[in-house]
Amino acid sequence: MITVASLAPYLGGALALGGIAVAASRRRELLIRWCAWAVGVPLVTGAFWWGSPGAAAIAIAVGVIAVMEFGGLMQLGRADRVVLAAAVAGVVLAAWLAPGQELRAVAIGALAVAAVPLLSGDADHGLHRLCTGLLGLAWLSVLAALVPLGASALVLFVAVSVADIAAYFAGQRLGGPRLSPLSPAKRWSGTLAGVVAGVGVLAVLSALTWPMAVAVAVGGPAGDLLESMIKRGAQAKDAGHWLPGSGGLLDRIDSLLIALAVLLVLR
Repeated sequence: MITVASLAPYLGGALALGGIAVAASRRRELLIRWCAWAVGVPLVTGAFWWGSPGAAAIAIAVGVIAVMEFGGLMQLGRADRVVLAAAVAGVVLAAWLAPGQELRAVAIGALAVAAVPLLSGDADHGLHRLCTGLLGLAWLSVLAALVPLGASALVLFVAVSVADIAAYFAGQRLGGPRLSPLSPAKRWSGTLAGVVAGVGVLAVLSALTWPMAVAVAVGGPAGDLLESMIKRGAQAKDAGHWLPGSGGLLDRIDSLLIALAVLLVLR
């Protein structure tokens, strides 16, 4: 069985090796990104070590930040963002405090999200606000899966992160056909290399099952393309500008979100 304690040495070792490689490269942007990881990895690992309360706390914090970034991209007003953030937090709390009631929490959240434009009588932009809010709820409520999955979710995040990095560098080196017009920089060669790297991480961490492998191979790239579609529609390069070396938080968890959804469906 995968535990956070068994993962900690691997995460610490990867962080240390990454620091050595970054120091050797002497590239400032990589150093900034590594410093962000050096803060984030221990924080997230510690939260998961705490168990369900820690996972719920991380999921709510990430969900609220992601809602604010998503709302900014989609030009949602303050009321829409607040209600959407509360709805996502409600689904996470249901996963922690009332397992089995997550779909009911999603339904209640959807009614709340729909009520905001309806009660404001917004005939001009109400449909956009409604559809955008429901998309955000369906997309970001998947974070509630962090609570029951626990250490498995942490492994999945590591695997899709490694897959993203491998896909980026391999695609630049190997070239070939583009993966999608939504993301012209991504190549099929890089995506396949990323899948191999991600599945390799699962094997090393003794977490290689066919649902996990499919989640990494299919969910990871699909999540990246979904966020690319949203950003292109909003004519934005990044979801935010506050996370050193990474843009916004959504830019870091986009692959994880759909990978979690795939894993939930297959399990």
